[in-house]
Amino acid sequence: MTQTPAEPVPAAPPPAGRILVVDDDPTVAEVVASYLTRSGYLVDRAADGREALARAEAFRPDLLVLDLMLPEIDGLEVCRRLRATDHGAALPVVMLTAKGDEADRILGLELGADDYVTKPFSPRELVLRVQSVLRRSRAATPAPAPGLVTAGDLSLDPQARRAHRGGRELLLTLREFDLLAFLLRHPGTAFGREELMQQVWGWDFGDLSTVTVHVRRLREKIEDDPAAPVLISTVWGVGYRFDPVKG
Repeated sequence: MTQTPAEPVPAAPPPAGRILVVDDDPTVAEVVASYLTRSGYLVDRAADGREALARAEAFRPDLLVLDLMLPEIDGLEVCRRLRATDHGAALPVVMLTAKGDEADRILGLELGADDYVTKPFSPRELVLRVQSVLRRSRAATPAPAPGLVTAGDLSLDPQARRAHRGGRELLLTLREFDLLAFLLRHPGTAFGREELMQQVWGWDFGDLSTVTVHVRRLREKIEDDPAAPVLISTVWGVGYRFDPVKG
């Protein structure tokens, strides 16, 4: 009797991404992990800040869902320490915050968090936020145009990713560098926050506070008096404009 060869078992599809969920509330962590797993993600969990740093190093996630109120090391310090590592420097982060913690949310955005969800939240909404942040973080950003860009005593080398003012090197984050490069190439043009979010970082969705925070941080590094900026002007009702002739 001829034996029919068994049909090969189809390989399981690769995960949509690796997500590390950090929350000290086991119920919240379990619900979030379950929703993300059902959406096709490979999920790991950590219950405190110290464990989060260890799991981030071992698991190498594509995105971090990070509660701010954590034992051992709080979420803001976790984010700060991750940003100082090679893997964590560009790791997308979605923060979980209490509704009234506006100051912590702003600080989290300053540290490079990509989005935030306030508690109590819908797990389905959180999954959509995760999908959006991952999609825009994976989107190919245009390669920077070659050649030195200058305006007054500001100079920027897109290839070397270095910027100077008056011969002094500016210590810029990745997003601050991209924002400055964009503004230097479009002097005298006012852009809304939505435009900057889309044109500088390629994001179609996100918290507009991210733009506000990075403009403020950039002003602190390039303005003589950040409280009275003359290079990056606020255009009321529109957004921001770079005015090199004033510097």
